[in-house]
Amino acid sequence: MGKFTEERLEQAIIELLQAEGYEHVYGQQLTRKPEEVILKDDLRTFLQQRYAQFQITAGEIDAIIRRLETYSTGDLYESNRAIMKMVSDGFLLKREDRSQKDLYIQLIDYRDLATHRQPRPDEIDTIVAEEATPYNATCNIFRIVNQLEITGYEKRIPDAILYINGLPLVVFEFKSATREETTIHDAYIQLTTRYRRDIPELFKYNAFCVISDGVNNKAGSFFAPYNFYYAWRKINGSENSEKDGVDSLYTMIGGMFNQRRLRDIIRNFIYFPDASKKNEKIVCRYPQYYAANKLYHNIKQHQRPAGDGRGGTYFGATGCGKSFTMLFLSRLLMKSIDFSSPTIVLITDRTDLDDQISEQFTNAKGFIGDENIISVNSRQHLRELLKGRNSGGVFLTTIHKFTEDTELLTERSNVICISDEAHRSQINLEQKIRITNKGVKRTFGFAKYLHDSLPNATYVGFTGTPIDATLDVFGEVVDAYTMNESVKDEITVRIVYEGRAAKVFLDSSKLEEIEKYYEKCAEEGTSEYQIEESKRANAQMNAILGDPERISAIADDFVKHYENRVNEGATVKGKAMFVCSSRQIAYDLYNKIVDRRPEWAESKVCEEGATLTDRERKEIKPMERIKMVMTRSKDDPDGLYKMLGSKDFRKELDRQFKNEKSNFKIAIVVDMWLTGFDVPFLDTIYIDKPIQRHSLIQTISRVNRTFAGKEKGLVVDYIGIKRQMNQALKLYSKTDIANFEEIDQSIVVVKDHLDLLNKLFHKFNKSAYFSGTPLQQLECLNLAAEFVQLTHELEKRFMYLVKRLKAAYDICCGSDEFNQAERDLIHFYIAVRSIVFKLTRGNAPDIAQMNARVREMIKEALHSDGVEEIFKAGDNSTAEVDLFSDDYLARIEKIKLPHTRIKLLQQLLAKAIDAFKKVNKIKGIDFARKFKTLVDRYNERKEQDILVSNVLEDFTDEIIDLFQALKKEKESFGELGINFEEKAFYDILKALAVKYDFVYPEDKLLALAREVKKVVDDKAKYTDWSKRDDIKAELKVDLIILLARNDYPPVDRDEVYKEIFEQAENFKKHLPAQ
Repeated sequence: MGKFTEERLEQAIIELLQAEGYEHVYGQQLTRKPEEVILKDDLRTFLQQRYAQFQITAGEIDAIIRRLETYSTGDLYESNRAIMKMVSDGFLLKREDRSQKDLYIQLIDYRDLATHRQPRPDEIDTIVAEEATPYNATCNIFRIVNQLEITGYEKRIPDAILYINGLPLVVFEFKSATREETTIHDAYIQLTTRYRRDIPELFKYNAFCVISDGVNNKAGSFFAPYNFYYAWRKINGSENSEKDGVDSLYTMIGGMFNQRRLRDIIRNFIYFPDASKKNEKIVCRYPQYYAANKLYHNIKQHQRPAGDGRGGTYFGATGCGKSFTMLFLSRLLMKSIDFSSPTIVLITDRTDLDDQISEQFTNAKGFIGDENIISVNSRQHLRELLKGRNSGGVFLTTIHKFTEDTELLTERSNVICISDEAHRSQINLEQKIRITNKGVKRTFGFAKYLHDSLPNATYVGFTGTPIDATLDVFGEVVDAYTMNESVKDEITVRIVYEGRAAKVFLDSSKLEEIEKYYEKCAEEGTSEYQIEESKRANAQMNAILGDPERISAIADDFVKHYENRVNEGATVKGKAMFVCSSRQIAYDLYNKIVDRRPEWAESKVCEEGATLTDRERKEIKPMERIKMVMTRSKDDPDGLYKMLGSKDFRKELDRQFKNEKSNFKIAIVVDMWLTGFDVPFLDTIYIDKPIQRHSLIQTISRVNRTFAGKEKGLVVDYIGIKRQMNQALKLYSKTDIANFEEIDQSIVVVKDHLDLLNKLFHKFNKSAYFSGTPLQQLECLNLAAEFVQLTHELEKRFMYLVKRLKAAYDICCGSDEFNQAERDLIHFYIAVRSIVFKLTRGNAPDIAQMNARVREMIKEALHSDGVEEIFKAGDNSTAEVDLFSDDYLARIEKIKLPHTRIKLLQQLLAKAIDAFKKVNKIKGIDFARKFKTLVDRYNERKEQDILVSNVLEDFTDEIIDLFQALKKEKESFGELGINFEEKAFYDILKALAVKYDFVYPEDKLLALAREVKKVVDDKAKYTDWSKRDDIKAELKVDLIILLARNDYPPVDRDEVYKEIFEQAENFKKHLPAQ
């Protein structure tokens, strides 16, 4: 059978499409002119059948074809936009017989999809656009055509073209699955450069393109950059996991190219803005497609009056394109006959979110299908727009416009409220009571007034950080898309943490002085309550964070860190955001930075070295490199008040920061721009603010957007929002380059390695590769790749053997010493190696990403600060030792050298704590902290004490005491009447009660720990539970319900879930040593 070439891949994909009902036609079999890209006979046949009842004439069909052909390739984007509008929404045909009404034409039969409403009389003069006739599967003509010669400026032969009713809607370009040097990026370049230049006529009709090498398979808009081509990893959207490698080819064909789904995508999920300066054309990604459809059906099911009005919650990772999912959902709702032209109210939580989404939606009137897409300015404006309206309209507003004076706006049930970032004030239904001199005043959360003013609306929630109350207001999670999935799909970049916590040293003598002052105040008659309140106020975090010396240290470090990144080319456009904990601290930091770099406060026309076009000269305003972005107060000092500027000035700052050539590079913020503010080339955020709960994910996600050349988003942590991550780095070592100079020697090597590989594969059935169809060949290669990955050792051995085999075969492939069967086997093994080589699992980088990352690692290594670990991990011996046995301690005590004994004790205790941490994370961390304090004290001893024996003995005793305390803690579960694992969950619940200063009865705490273990055990019975997002989501929901039922805790439940999940994951990995 020979090599598995690009042609064999082409045949395999054609077989998969044939299984989906596409008729395969070889290009040379078609009767057409070489310059024609439409299959006119197919289009004529379709139109004649579809509109036979309206007696459509041959002349009218010719007029349609002429209309399509007259669109120019001079402006390919505008022509494609116009034709795709005709394909998705249809158009009117004026009849040859002018006495007849204009005929509404659709170029694809969509009658089996959700019925769109008939165009309104004010939109077009129309006959019945959709009839409830049974769908005729033969009405649409689906073909997959390969090797079609097209003559444009040059003759070109695309690998495959998918036709519906004679229109070339999808173009495929393939590259070899078994040649490591070819990539799908080559296919992208071929489509968007060579074909665009030589046969642009083909792409007038293009819905999207597919690039594939069998292992990597992606689809995207013809006008999109390469990094906006994405895999389609699910077939029906209900699968628990996404597919990679060869399997992603099956999910793309079975998912995206299911004939019904493909027509749905073409009709409802390809978006052109009303106006675009960048030739934007958005083809949905699979999570957007499935989420919009699931929400649509859920809204339909829960719509009032029959339903409960809770249309569902969508959990989508921040940065994954939720606003486009909202856009696609809005089109489905607005076009649907079931909702009778609904009114859609899109509600956001903050002004900056509102600005961004309103810009997108108001530029999508043609796509959504309603001219009344309006951003609401005031409560009065909202009342005027909604009150008395019977149908239609998309109104974008903020939750804050709903207050107690909003009144009833409408009782209609075809009102859909879509809530963006549904985890904040939009779920606030609670009553608040205020006692004033006029009596008791009751107020409610904004959400209560919203629900009162639109009582029969259906509510849908979009959030990147869901909490339990979200589900109460919007209903169950209908679909979810996590940050891990988003990174895996290359929709967002990974986020990397860099801990640079600024240390605060307290002067103990000053503390004593403050305490004495408080004692004096008490003696003079100040109440103890006032003293306690004063202590609390002065112990607030801001008092520490605002320490002038600390701010100076941060300013020094920030300037150095930022300049290093810019100088080393580690930031794509030099944009950085610095988050401070208060306005005053932000102002102080700004002044300290400007003191060190006064030139950063000088206004410049644009960034240094930039060349501006005429349009950019109008758009880019002269600006300083560093600016503060926050609302101003009337009480601000004069300098700060002028610097912050008006609301319009802040909007200009927004525009300039989003322009890569603007001189405005560093934004110091407190609360603004932390949510819904998207700057793709922002790749560094510095955090010096104790950010809690859901805001943290939102904040760090400012840097996870994709941009050309951007591989990661960096979060620099000055406050300790997250402990530095322990990163496990794969070790890449250079393998010996085999150099086989002698032909005879090479032949021997090939035959030897072939024999070894045959022995490795003696249990594997390779027959399908040598005698099967192209599709069977591909499946055999996929199974073979899976086979060699059964164990890590097998995979490494296989890859090594084939590498040597190929190196030798490259030298002697012209020899007659090999028969055809041997050559076929060689190509089989090389093909399997290539698939394993190219396979990227999850978010593992491909070769290009890996090379770039390694280059950056080398760069970072050259600028390392050289900080050493405090202590080593301990003995690497694999022998099992009872670290807590008296015998083991006695053996250490016999060691005569005190420093060696101390070192061994350190290693012993570190190892014991590490083992304990694996089964009881929270207590393990507590002991680790105590141990670190002990070691720090020992390491910082004075020089004259180094040789003093009692100092060494004291330290030895302290280590042994801590060791015995650990041993006692390890056995303490028995005294509480619970088991070892329940004790770990008990410790988490207890620690959070202490942390947040609330009382929870001991007996209830023990009972709750037992219940938590039952919930965890129920989910952990699956071997891969900790890697499956669906099970983790179920665990989170079950824990939320359990905690709520037991009135625990009055704190952030996300933190409880995080601690419990990490504890459970640790415990299940490592059996407890009881």
